[in-house]
Amino acid sequence: MAMKKKMGAISLMVMLALILAAAERPHMAEAVTCSPAALSPCIGAITSSSPPSSQCCQKLKEQKPCLCGYLKNPSLRQYVNSPGAKKVASTCGVPTPSC
Repeated sequence: MAMKKKMGAISLMVMLALILAAAERPHMAEAVTCSPAALSPCIGAITSSSPPSSQCCQKLKEQKPCLCGYLKNPSLRQYVNSPGAKKVASTCGVPTPSC
C-alpha cells in the first residue's frame, strides 16, 4: 500500500511539473494574414481629427506584425507613415515600427 501511495505522489508531482512548465512557456503568436484592407476601420481617424474606434485599434494591433511590410511597399508607405496614421497608432498604443 505504501508503494501505491508513493507512486501516486510521484505521478502527481510529475503532472504538476508539466502544468507549471506549460504555463511558463511563451505563447506562440497566431499567424497573421497581412491585409491593408483590414485597417479600413481606421480610415476616418487617419484622415480626420476623430479618435480611432476600438475596432480600429483592434485591427491595428492585429496587423502590427505587417506594418514593416507595409512601410516597404511604395504604394502603402505614404499612408502608414502619414502623421494621421502615426497619431492613430499612438492613440491605440501601437508603437511605430523600426524596420
